[in-house]
Amino acid sequence: MTQIRLTNTKTRHKDGFVPIDPTNVRMYVCGPTVYDRAHLGNARPVVVFDVLNRLLRHVYGDDHVTYVRNFTDVDDRINETAQKRKAAGAKGTLEELIHERSNETIAWYHDDMDALGALRPDYEPRATQYIAQMITMIADLIAKGHAYEAEGHVLFAVESYAEYGALSGRTVDDMIAGARVEVAPYKRNPMDFVLWKPSPDELPGWDSPWGRGRPGWHIECSAMSFELLGESFDIHGGGNDLMFPHHENEIAQSCCAHEGAGFANVWLHNEMLQVEGKKMSKSLGNFFTVRDLLDQGVPGEVIRFVFLSTHYRKPMDWTAEKAEQAKATLVSWRRLLGSAQAGEPDATVVSKLCDDLNTAGAISELHRMAKDLTANPAETDEEAMGTMLASAQLLGLLTPELSGWDKTGVDLSTFADHLSDLRAAAMETKDFSAVDAMKTALLEAGVEVRMSKAGVELEAGANFDPAKLEGLK
Repeated sequence: MTQIRLTNTKTRHKDGFVPIDPTNVRMYVCGPTVYDRAHLGNARPVVVFDVLNRLLRHVYGDDHVTYVRNFTDVDDRINETAQKRKAAGAKGTLEELIHERSNETIAWYHDDMDALGALRPDYEPRATQYIAQMITMIADLIAKGHAYEAEGHVLFAVESYAEYGALSGRTVDDMIAGARVEVAPYKRNPMDFVLWKPSPDELPGWDSPWGRGRPGWHIECSAMSFELLGESFDIHGGGNDLMFPHHENEIAQSCCAHEGAGFANVWLHNEMLQVEGKKMSKSLGNFFTVRDLLDQGVPGEVIRFVFLSTHYRKPMDWTAEKAEQAKATLVSWRRLLGSAQAGEPDATVVSKLCDDLNTAGAISELHRMAKDLTANPAETDEEAMGTMLASAQLLGLLTPELSGWDKTGVDLSTFADHLSDLRAAAMETKDFSAVDAMKTALLEAGVEVRMSKAGVELEAGANFDPAKLEGLK
């Protein structure tokens, strides 16, 4: 079986991936807090772990992978939006308006991530669906001496878990010095974090042994991953901004709740995104959502291509120039492959992806395959075309779901018929000068030319200029 190697944040090495159960490879990725549209940085881990999901299914089989990505729908920002709607006269209770807002935002998220070609995970649990499981886990942590109740709050006692900080490589003292920790008189240690907090009557809340309240953020993922994937599973992923405190806290809670279990064996973290060389920020005016780009006419497949052109562990710089280059490349590839049928992906492409998700290396191989295919346009190699198509689709590119954006609607059938006639005549006379001249004129006009035994196909390319076809019959 193909060996996948992944850079494990926990070990700080690129390790050979060995699943706990090859018949059920399990992955959990931290999903969005559903209070607004996903910005471009939110989309990077979605695309990164979508490629890993596709690779795992290719290697282990589609039925042998379980992928979970959650929705956090308990959040002050969601509450704030619902409160504003209620104040503006919206009908329904506050809880109904909160649920409505969550549903609305989740639908936006699905639309935007679908546009990027991301497959839906096997499970997309909402935090509000697992409150009972969270309460059970919190009660268990208290019983085992890892958490304590104070003034209606329940807090995790960081000092009770000796390995705290191992993932991020920080000591507790370092974390206190460098983190913005909530100073509260009921905390035994400044680093202790909230598992449960009180909710006033005007905000959503659930009954618990510690009074009416709601869960802290970190306990949500621990409870949901346990319910859907078990005490131990294979891969936990997310952006590196989540490494501390969120992932560090998840490990502490889960390992203390399920003593002897390892929680996640492999931790993967993608680097952050920049825009034109600068950190994305509203104050710099370079902050935008995925929907902003889509509405501006940037195809989702182009966004995906730009993301995958940089290794996931390196900062990714979004630029308009990269988007234009990606668009031109994808148009040429779609024209080149035409109606090809996907075969088996190229072994080198698979090998690149198995080497710590080297998507940039895989794309370089696609460029090589495209170059080889265009070297002899008169001879169509159906098998090679099918291999390239399957290889691209393993990256989530050139899929039927993302097709259509590259169509120009230009009718080139008259030119195709004329070139076909010239070619038929040349086959008799063995003089291909007229064929070559017309083909050159078409190429200069930005038309993709494909000739095979089946006939002549013409498609307007990314740089199509109809003015250059004037006078050409």
